[in-house]
Amino acid sequence: MQILILGGTSEARQLCQALESRHGHHIIFSLAGVTNSALPVPSEKRIGGFGGVDGLTTYLGANGIDAVIDATHPFAAQMSRHAVEAATRCALPLLRLSRPAWQAPPGARWRHVDSIDAVPAVLGETPRHVFLTTGRKDLAPFMMTPHRYLLRSIETPTLSLPPRTTLILARGPFSLDDEIALMTQHGIECLVTKNAGSDATAAKLDAARQLDLEVIMVDRPVLPPAQECESVGEALDWVAQNARQGTRRSV
Repeated sequence: MQILILGGTSEARQLCQALESRHGHHIIFSLAGVTNSALPVPSEKRIGGFGGVDGLTTYLGANGIDAVIDATHPFAAQMSRHAVEAATRCALPLLRLSRPAWQAPPGARWRHVDSIDAVPAVLGETPRHVFLTTGRKDLAPFMMTPHRYLLRSIETPTLSLPPRTTLILARGPFSLDDEIALMTQHGIECLVTKNAGSDATAAKLDAARQLDLEVIMVDRPVLPPAQECESVGEALDWVAQNARQGTRRSV
């Protein structure tokens, strides 16, 4: 099978590696190119957008793609929507590999918002020390707020930072002890994060609970219906099933 994996998560890389170890599949691993330091994968790799739904539809046909696996970040909503529409146009099977969302544990002080733009209103007007872990592209809502921010990013943001921001460049995973020490050192009063659901970055939530800090959780965007799974193992089973179906169709 010719399989297009829309990447952007650790699960996407794991799936790519697992499929490359199996004979009979050619994998194209696609990344948006948001970061310049993406980890390597063993398959053919492409970087950049497709040019909307029309561009992706053309790409699927021109490259003889047999199946699409959307393993993008849970907040890459536009790409996920385009994938569903393009796969539908081409009558191709599509699977969305979506890691489970975080759930608030007992004793945690979470406040949910439906978008990053809603966060400043929840933070309020009284200056606070805020640990901002929503990514380097989502800074605009915080530019005119009175708070002090600790911003952690894999790469240096190309956009202007909010006033009174301390920038830390780092890539997870992060340990619980490290997160507690970081939040304590910077006097953090509130954690702002997206519900990415990754084990690699979950320690910050445990640290916030132990320090009795408020967490403002940005909920995931609503995506169009698609067949979904939550693990690499389930995705491998899906590929095997579709490969068998493809063989039967070609006989």
